[in-house]
Amino acid sequence: MAGNFSFDQLKQAVSNGEIDTVLACIVDMQGRLAGKRFLAQYFVDSAHGETHGCNYLLAADIDMEPVPGYKAASWSKGYGDFVMKPDLSTLRRIPWLEKTALVICDVLDHHDHEDLAHSPRAILKKQVKRLQERGYIGYFASELEFYLFSETYDSARKKHWQGLDTASPYIGDYQIGITTKEEGVMRRLRNEMEAAGIPIENSKGEWGPGQEEINVRYAEALDMADRHVILKNGAKEIAESEGKAISFMAKYNYGLAGNSSHIHNSLWSADGKTPLFFDKNAEWTLSTLGQQWAAGQLKYAKEFTWFLAPYINSYKRFQAGTFAPTKIMWSEDNRTAGFRLCGEGTKGIRMECRIGGADLNPYLAFAALIAAGLAGVDEKLELQKPFVGDAYQASQLPEIPKTLRDATETLANSAMLKQAFGEDVVEHYVHTARWEQFEYDRRITDWELHRGFERY
Repeated sequence: MAGNFSFDQLKQAVSNGEIDTVLACIVDMQGRLAGKRFLAQYFVDSAHGETHGCNYLLAADIDMEPVPGYKAASWSKGYGDFVMKPDLSTLRRIPWLEKTALVICDVLDHHDHEDLAHSPRAILKKQVKRLQERGYIGYFASELEFYLFSETYDSARKKHWQGLDTASPYIGDYQIGITTKEEGVMRRLRNEMEAAGIPIENSKGEWGPGQEEINVRYAEALDMADRHVILKNGAKEIAESEGKAISFMAKYNYGLAGNSSHIHNSLWSADGKTPLFFDKNAEWTLSTLGQQWAAGQLKYAKEFTWFLAPYINSYKRFQAGTFAPTKIMWSEDNRTAGFRLCGEGTKGIRMECRIGGADLNPYLAFAALIAAGLAGVDEKLELQKPFVGDAYQASQLPEIPKTLRDATETLANSAMLKQAFGEDVVEHYVHTARWEQFEYDRRITDWELHRGFERY
C-alpha cells in the first residue's frame, strides 16, 4: 500500500499553505470514490484518526437509491454510521485538483471498529491476508479501456447519449498520428497520475474511435486496486476540465468495441524477489503452483463472473469477433481466450484474465481471482492443455455466462466463494445483483419503443 505523501509531509504542506483540502474516500460497491472534503488543517488536527459516513453507502444502487432487503443496513435499522478510517499509507497529492490531497479509508463497524466484512476493500484485504499466510505476494495489474468524447457530460446528457462525437472519428488502434489528437487529455492523464504516485507505463489507441487504453505499473493487489479507482475518478475529472467526457461503460455502442479491464496476476515470494509462477523446466515454463492457480480460475470462472461483469450492460460486451472473450478456456498468447498466458519463458510470466469489463470494481474482481486461484492450489487441480485456434468458433468450450441473471445464480450457488468471502458477504452481493436485474426488468428501453411503438 503506497501513496506518495507521508502524513508529516502533509502537515508541512498544510502549514505552508500548499494543501488546503483533503479528500477522505471510501470505495463503494460500484468501485467509486465516496467520502468527504476536509479543510486540511482539521484533517491534520483530528480527522486523520477517523471520520464517519452513513452505512447506506454500501447498501445503495448506482443511482444512490437505498435498496431494500440488505441485512447490513436498512430503514428498520435506521441507516446508522460506519467508521471511515484513513489508511495514511495511501495518502497522495492530487495534481489535477488545486491544493488537494487524497486518502483511501477502510470501512469499519461503528461498534467494534473491525473491518466491515462486505466493504470492497475489506473483502480484498481478507484474500491478501490468505496469500500472506502462505508466504505469497499477489502482483496484479489492470489494463483500463475507455472512450474519450469531444463532448461534456452535460452535452452528452442533452443528446440523450446518442450521436456523440468521439475524440477521433475512426479507429486508431496503436496509431500514433490519430491519437495525437487526444493528447490534450492523455498526456495530462499519464503525467498527473505519475505525479500522484500512480505509475503509468503507457497509453495507446484502442479498437474503437476515440477509445483509449492506459496501463498502470503492476503492484501488490491492494495497492493496485487503490490505483485503479483513483485513476478512473481522476480520468473523468481531468477530461471534464478539458471540456471532454470519458465513459468506462462495458459497451456504450452496439456497433463498437467494448471497454475491458484485463487483469494480469501472479504470485511472488513474500520479499517480492522470487517469481513463483516461473519454472524454466516446466511445461509452458509455468510452475506447478502457477498451473494449479490458473486451473482454479478456470474451474470457478462462471461462479465469479459477476465480480468481473456486475451490470446488465456488462454482458453486451461478450460478442464474438470483438476481442472480448465468450468462452472459458486458456491459451498461449491468444486474444480470443478468456484467459491468456503472458510472459512465457520469463520471470514476468502471469495469467491474464480477459473477462472483466472496465465497469468492474477492482477490489471485488481481484479478491475473486485470488479466491479461485487458491482453491485451485488447495485442490491441486491439473491445468488442461491450452486451446489453439479461434475460441469464438469452438462450440465445445464452456461459455461465460451470457446474462446478468445467469451470472447471479452461479454466484448465489458458489460454495467456494461462500467459504472464501463468508456467506453473508456473498448474500450481500447476490442481493445487489438481483436488484440490478429487477430495476432493468421493469424499465422501458429506447430499443423497445423503436421496435414496438407503432408495429406491435
